Formats: sequence, C-alpha cells, structure tokens
Amino acid sequence: MSESYDIVIIGGGVIGAAVAYHLAKKNYGKIAVVEKDQYLGNCSTAKCAGGIRAQFSSEINVRMSLLSEDKFETFAQDMDAEVQFDQVGYLFVLTTDEQVKTFRAQFEMWKRLGVPAQWLSRDEIKSLVPVLNVDDILAGTFSKKDGIGDPHQFTQGYVNAARKLGVKFLLETEAVGIAVSGDEITSVKIDNGELLTNTVVNAAGPYARQIAGFLGIDLPVVPIKRQIVTTAPLDFISESFPMVIDIGSGLYTHKESGGLLLGWADKNTPEGFDESVDPEYTDTILMKGLDRIPQLETAEIKTAWGGLYESTPDHHAVIGSSGVYPRFFHCTGFSGHGFMHAPAAGIVTAELICGEIASFDISPLSPHRFVGAVLGEESTVI
Repeated sequence: MSESYDIVIIGGGVIGAAVAYHLAKKNYGKIAVVEKDQYLGNCSTAKCAGGIRAQFSSEINVRMSLLSEDKFETFAQDMDAEVQFDQVGYLFVLTTDEQVKTFRAQFEMWKRLGVPAQWLSRDEIKSLVPVLNVDDILAGTFSKKDGIGDPHQFTQGYVNAARKLGVKFLLETEAVGIAVSGDEITSVKIDNGELLTNTVVNAAGPYARQIAGFLGIDLPVVPIKRQIVTTAPLDFISESFPMVIDIGSGLYTHKESGGLLLGWADKNTPEGFDESVDPEYTDTILMKGLDRIPQLETAEIKTAWGGLYESTPDHHAVIGSSGVYPRFFHCTGFSGHGFMHAPAAGIVTAELICGEIASFDISPLSPHRFVGAVLGEESTVI
C-alpha cells in the first residue's frame, strides 16, 4: 500500500477520532486514521469508566472540561448521533481538614472559571446520596453539569461524522515507522506499505511513547494498569446516583446497568502493558466500596477488567508540536481523562494544526514543559 494524505493520525480511539472529525470539519484535506486493532476505540477508550467532569485542580484541565462538557451536551444534535450524556453530577467527598482546605481553594477557582459547583455539608451529602456512610465525611463538592457517558457511543459518533466528511479509517494497520527528510516528515511506514504525508498526529494513547520514538523523541507517556469492577443490579441504586469520588481512599463509583461500577488507582502498579485482572486488586476495590457503601455486602459481582492509563509525570495531557519536527503533533498523555477531554482535545489540536487562534491557551500542555519547570501536578487523578 502506498497512498498520499495531507495528514495521518496514529491511533483510532476517541482522541484520534475527535481530531480527525474537527480537521475534516475545517476541510483540512485528505485525512487518514491508522489503528492497529480490528476495531476503533478498543484500547483505553473502551476500558474507561466514562466519567465526565470539570472539577479539577488545575485551570487548564478545568478549561478543557468546560469546553468538552458544552460539546457533550449538544453532541447528539450536532453530530446526529444516538448518544447520552447523563448529567447525574460528580460528588467529591472529603474526610480530612487538609482535603477541605485544598478543595476550598479549588472551589474558588472553579467559581471564577464558571464551574457550577456546590459546597456541601455532611448532612447535604447524606441527603443527596442516602446509601453513603458519611460518619467520617467533613464536606464535599458537587456539580450537576458533570456526569457519565458511553465511550463507545461517542467514539462512533465522531467516527461516523468524520467518515461522512471523507476521513479514511485504516483498521488492522500498524504504524511501524516515520520517514523524514531533514526536519520534514515524508511518510508513515505501516506494516503493509507506507502512507505519504508531511503531517502526523500522535494520538496513540499508551503507545504514544513508542510512536514518538520512531523520530528519536523521548515522550514521557507511560502505560499504567487500572482496574474496574461492576456489580449486578442493586435495588438501592437510583437513576440519579452520581459519580462519587472518595478523595481519602481513592475510590470512585457510579451507577452502571442498574448496579455500580467501582474503580481505584493503585499507585504502586508498575508501568507496563499488562491488562490482566488481579484478584487482589479487585478485592481492594470492593473493600473500599464496602467502607463507603455498606449495603454493597449484598452485591453480586458482574465483571472486572483492566485497562491502561496513558500517564505523564504531572498527569496532564500533551498537546502540541514536537518542535524538532514541526509537523509532528502530539495529542496524548491524558492520564485517565482522555474520554472526558476528547471534544476539547479535538478542537484545540485541529486549531493548532491549521494555524488558527486557539479556543484558549493550551501552552501549559506543551510537550516542551518537561524540560525545566513543569506544570503543577493534577491532584484529582483517580
């Protein structure tokens, strides 16, 4: 195979699909998305919990979320897609004075940026989610604009819309190299030929470091396994049950098919591409869940799975040109927030590639920030 494209996007998850759609919408030219799997959105996108929130500790992540949430709210109409953004809200529960102090400062920043968050007392939290054990909870924050969505639905929404605009998705096609002449890209080498192009987007998620390595670039994006477990239907879970984040224990949980989805990030998990389910990891998640929701003792486990976070040192995405090769762009490293930030990521990356003024300042996400002073770490990673 040898074809010519104006741009080649490596990675067919929700990020790659969003970038492709927004470039096509700007009539960028002939666009190809290469995906080594036989399905689109089958790697990190398919394994994520589906949360969508704006309650972050850094301004850049809040801005990414606010733009994304606006787009999620109108996605069905804008894209003529069958999707649902279920805005049941995100509830953060705080159990120490230090957490309260930290979130008080973040809360003021959210209000300044337009996040419609509320500060809740222990009694208000109990009223909002009666099944929670609130004995050790001091306070919490809640935003009804946040919620959950189906990653598959939204990915397919982008894919279908992009295809209508002429984007070509090449499945079971693996990028194995990038050819250059001086500082200019000449082609993407694939396992059955090459795709001639002068512009490439690295949207390969947990494999982004390998893609950057084709050009001798050491991109600090590493794969780290996270696990999720779901229960069978539970009669005490209402349709309005929000995403609940226990900052102290790291537990997160939301309603899922009549039951609950529960997850937790084990910070001691080594880097690597292992996605196997560790029973001890699952047991830890369940024990944390029982501490916060005692009625889970009656729950029947439905399924469990592992997936990969594409993590950076400061838990912020990497969006921008590599510099060494001006037409080699990164849109990766979302550290567990790729799905929820996909709309904004697609928009600002397309603006950057087209040389347009950005919707907002994305310089804090520059790939060059890792040399010298770095962005403050995102502290609400789960």
